[in-house]
Amino acid sequence: MVGREFGEALRPVMERTGHSMRQLATRLGWDHPKLSDLVNGKGGSSEAELMFLLGVCGATVEERDHLLALFNETRERGLLQFSAVPEQVRTLIAHEKQATAITVWSTLVVPGLLQIESYARAAAIASPYVAPKDVEALVAARMRRREIFDGTCRFNFFMYEPVLRSDVGSPEIMSDQLHDLLRMRVRPFITLRVVPAGAHAVGDFRVMKFEKFGPVVYLESVNSGLFLDDKASVALYEKFLAELGRVALSAEESRELITSIVS
Repeated sequence: MVGREFGEALRPVMERTGHSMRQLATRLGWDHPKLSDLVNGKGGSSEAELMFLLGVCGATVEERDHLLALFNETRERGLLQFSAVPEQVRTLIAHEKQATAITVWSTLVVPGLLQIESYARAAAIASPYVAPKDVEALVAARMRRREIFDGTCRFNFFMYEPVLRSDVGSPEIMSDQLHDLLRMRVRPFITLRVVPAGAHAVGDFRVMKFEKFGPVVYLESVNSGLFLDDKASVALYEKFLAELGRVALSAEESRELITSIVS
């Protein structure tokens, strides 16, 4: 899973040279499959060889440090990232951009992808886990993530009813947020369903599916985000999503409920 982010970060560095992957491999004195495996996170290369490649490509210090950190994690089954703003969502954004389908379950706040700017700011200010200096960076990262709504990915949002009735910021902010949910749900690639209060709930998570890779589960806690791609974990969360689909209101019933709350 980390190998995907590694490859996505390495390819632009290589492309800046103006050489094809085969030409770069020749320049490095490598076989083409060796470079291809490195780009795809399959191993077979050492840290020193990666540094050699980055030197040939003219990578910046920031690119080098980021790629080196990812390289050293490519053999991990799951990736645990501790919060930093906006770095805490860098991996998440990268995976969201590659996904063909994303299903989100949210129990505490409106899902980050659906938050309007005023709601995101109010939620960040109210959180005891977000330092005041990090608020605007977090809000900017949230707004950047909304750029993913370009029609290339299918979204399914399950939202716990108390989220809609919570008091975030002010009544005006909540009203604006709920109205925006009603506007967003009409997009053909977005489905929004509400899970009634009182239903059994677990912590927030999302399942992302891809065209060329297996599904990835993302769990977010107070100060960290955990990515899981092993089959057992994915199967467990997909089973819970099936249960959510059974107990949730239909999309039309959810629209009626949100409208009644706004009114």
